[in-house]
Amino acid sequence: MAQLTPRQREANRLLAGPARNIMLRGGSRSGKTFLLVRAIIQRAINAPGSRHAIFRFRFNHAKTSIWADTMPKVLKLCFPTLRARFDKTDFYLELPNGSQVWIGGLDDKERVEKILGAEYATLYFNESSQIPWGSIETAMSRLAQKCELAPEIAAATGRTYLALKAYFDCNPPSKLHWSFQLFRAKVKPGTKEALPNPGDYVEMKVNPSDNAENLPEEYFEVLAGMSAAKRLRFEDGEWASEVNGALWALEDRKAEGDRAIPGIDRFRVATAPEMRRIVVAVDPSGTKGDGSGDDIGIVVAGLGIDGRAYVLEDGTCQMSPEGWGRRVVDLAARHGADRIVAERNFGGAMVAAVIRTADPRASFKEVVATRGKVVRAEPIAALYEQGKVSHVGTFPDLEDQMCNFTAAGYVGEGSPDRADALVWALTELMLGAGYDYRSALAKAL
Repeated sequence: MAQLTPRQREANRLLAGPARNIMLRGGSRSGKTFLLVRAIIQRAINAPGSRHAIFRFRFNHAKTSIWADTMPKVLKLCFPTLRARFDKTDFYLELPNGSQVWIGGLDDKERVEKILGAEYATLYFNESSQIPWGSIETAMSRLAQKCELAPEIAAATGRTYLALKAYFDCNPPSKLHWSFQLFRAKVKPGTKEALPNPGDYVEMKVNPSDNAENLPEEYFEVLAGMSAAKRLRFEDGEWASEVNGALWALEDRKAEGDRAIPGIDRFRVATAPEMRRIVVAVDPSGTKGDGSGDDIGIVVAGLGIDGRAYVLEDGTCQMSPEGWGRRVVDLAARHGADRIVAERNFGGAMVAAVIRTADPRASFKEVVATRGKVVRAEPIAALYEQGKVSHVGTFPDLEDQMCNFTAAGYVGEGSPDRADALVWALTELMLGAGYDYRSALAKAL
């Protein structure tokens, strides 16, 4: 991309504008990452000694996408005379004026703690639809570096210090994702409180059509061949109000005739009643905790004395077997769970061994996935439709996965680890062993 298109120049002006939190959202290959990396390097030039951090959820993805691809391109095309140094040990770019641009993955606990030990003038969350809101909040605590502008920049702008900025980009997921809540609904994710300074959160759509001169014509044929839901996200760059054929929805939906299918919000509660039973369900991924695998889905749910199920906590994480085993046991102890339920996969007895190592006394039940994900999920979705399940509070990342689960399969990013764990938990509480999924679902519908 040797020259910015008109729409990209407009986005560039937005990035340099007064708002502190700026999101570029839109379809795939629209030049969003290039624009944001370019803006960060320009800010690093403008303020000697400043620090800036670029995060993705997975560190491996940050290395291959930002470090090895986008950053060298931006330097070559936009700053050809800049003699920057790539530190390949700690993964940061150092400019001649002492400014640094660090690369990190929010799934890499050790590295994140090292990076977040310093303060930064800019934070950029790349592919932010993949990043949980809790990780965003933690990183934002380090957006605090007070750094003077270069004398010539200060004279031209009338400012003394570099303004703090948080940049985001994403291919928009569903409207219940924190990105929509924050930048479009202008509410705090989770609590849905109104933002105190809504003008400080701005977003702009940049789509592949805005970058057409830098893309092969065949790419648009690829986009045209996608499903309507995928085109909405990857070509049109829009948040989906509802995924076609989804098993769950946030708000009530219309069915055939005048029948209304209740959404998750209908039965959401602030507190749960006394519990008869509580389980912690685990959907292991086989990951080593190094960012190369999927998350370990962990969901806590209970059966109330009123006979209804309550989702109590989403404890999903990206940790080593030792780390997630300890997390599961800790959650079980905190909630007073009487059983840990885990799917047997990836190494057979490995899951049981992990739990037993963390706590030899833990009540553990291993379940085997003899049916596909959709077949297991459908009767649980039916329980929601019957008003038999409540969420205690909000779980944006879990609910986003649920609303991307369709009768044809999962259409969201990665693996539905959280939703899988939810299904195991509610199956254990509400359906019991030997449950005939297909016949029960046929009766419910």
